[in-house]
Formats: sequence, structure tokens, C-alpha cells
Amino acid sequence: MTKLADHLSIGQVSERSGVPHTALRFYEDRGLISSERSAGNQRRYHRSVLRRIAFIRAAQRVGLTLEQINDALATLPKDHAPTKADWARLSRGWQDELDARIDALHRLRDRLTGCVGCGCLSLRTCSLQNGDDQLARFGPGAGRLKPAVEGGI
Repeated sequence: MTKLADHLSIGQVSERSGVPHTALRFYEDRGLISSERSAGNQRRYHRSVLRRIAFIRAAQRVGLTLEQINDALATLPKDHAPTKADWARLSRGWQDELDARIDALHRLRDRLTGCVGCGCLSLRTCSLQNGDDQLARFGPGAGRLKPAVEGGI
């Protein structure tokens, strides 16, 4: 098996990570990843960027914002690939937030199943009903479906 080069072109990173060139440029514009420029002004990424990209994609899949991801990546070493301890520290920091999201998704699933399952389609008796916009005082969005920590009911 051929050893992966220390520096990779944008095409190589795209192929290896499964992330389109456009997304790599977007991540770089947002400071999530960085590259160096070759003598011909082409992007060259250190191979450790592959782990950062994998982390970005995983974090996006669990619903973290790019701002949250950027804040987390800012705590990681820039000159070498993060260690297992680095990743463990980051994941511990998100444990409570992810647990709250899981709880909110469970509540959403259970309430929607009940609502759709009953078939009543009655706004008078539906537990998700919001007559006269009574929930406006709790802020924007679907207040009954927000996690309790965000002020949902």
C-alpha cells in the first residue's frame, strides 16, 4: 500500500474525504480548515486535514452549527493531527447538549406519533395546538417541541 503524502491537492482531499471541492473551499473560507499555497498558487492541505473534515461532517450530522464546530476546532492543535484525548475532550463537552437534543427528538417523535396516529386532525383537541398564538411569549419556533432547557413546554 502506498503511503499517503504529507500534503494533498484539493482534488486528493475531495476524493479521500468524499467532500466536494466547493465544500472544502467553504470550510476554508470559514476557517474550519486551512491550506498552504504551492509555487503555482494551488491549495495544498496537510494530510491531518482529513481528520478535521471527518470531524466537521460528523458534527454537522448531529446538528452542531458551523460556529460550534469552529469553536471546537480552534482548541485543537494546528500543527499535527488531534489525538484520541483531544477528540474525547471535545465529545465530553457536547454530551449535555447532545443528550438534550436526543430528548427533544424523542418528545417530538412521541407527540407527532400521537397526533398523526389519532387521526382526529382537530385543532381544538390537538396537544400541539397553539390557539391565539399563546406560545409567542416563549419566543420563535415550535415552542411545544423545544427542549425544556430552551423554554419549551
